[in-house]
Amino acid sequence: MNELYLSEINIYPIKSLGGFRVQKAQIEERGLQYDRRWMLVDEECIFITQRKYFELSQLQVNIAEGRLTVSHKTDLDQHISFDLNEQTGENIIVKIWDDVAVGLEVSKQVSDWFSNFMKMKVKLVKMPLDEKRLVDPKYALNEEIVSFADGYPCLIIGQSSLNALNKKLEEKILMDRFRPNFVFTGGEPHIEDRFGTFNLGEITFTAVKPCARCVLITINQQTGIKSKEPLKTLATYRTINKKIMFGQNLVHKGSGEISVGDELNIVSWKEGN
Repeated sequence: MNELYLSEINIYPIKSLGGFRVQKAQIEERGLQYDRRWMLVDEECIFITQRKYFELSQLQVNIAEGRLTVSHKTDLDQHISFDLNEQTGENIIVKIWDDVAVGLEVSKQVSDWFSNFMKMKVKLVKMPLDEKRLVDPKYALNEEIVSFADGYPCLIIGQSSLNALNKKLEEKILMDRFRPNFVFTGGEPHIEDRFGTFNLGEITFTAVKPCARCVLITINQQTGIKSKEPLKTLATYRTINKKIMFGQNLVHKGSGEISVGDELNIVSWKEGN
């Protein structure tokens, strides 16, 4: 078998907005540092995503010199920046799927900027350091916690998996449709389905659940335009229990730095493989 190497590390600071790629990153208890630590909520304090609001795909997030900047991908006049530690101090109970968690509104000014962009009233909230949102106990190994991500600290996809999909598509798509934290090279398509436990540096990861995909992957992250693909094609060969699967959700043990180029050292494979 080919050796497996980490080829991309992607961080998405604000849930469902554009992320950025780094060469190295810190893994913390909730996952990658800064990943999904902020989230937009509506007037009922329910999370909002690209699934319904395609325009979120056009907002790019970057972090530099202790500040987070949000800018429109094509309209450069639309942008806002704030300190990473900025927050009002007021607890807001927010809902993500079936989970209830605590968020702290960043500021009224920031919420108003997003409200103007969305043409609806929203707030940008940050997860407080002491918030303990648990991973689904059906898949957790040691009461792991998670950020405002859908359910798990990290997501991994093999480059071979995307390459195989693109061979079936009339128009090739980019990996950013699937919003993985980690991409790796080597191995056959969907070898990540067979991962049990593996190490990246000093950190141990376990693949606990395939990632079920939704309409979000049909949104072109460069243009915000929605189509039928790649869900339509994936449905022909990646359906398990009536759900379309692509990538693996991870939990982990330990903290520290990982870098592009690190080898994935497989400790165990899933039973039956």
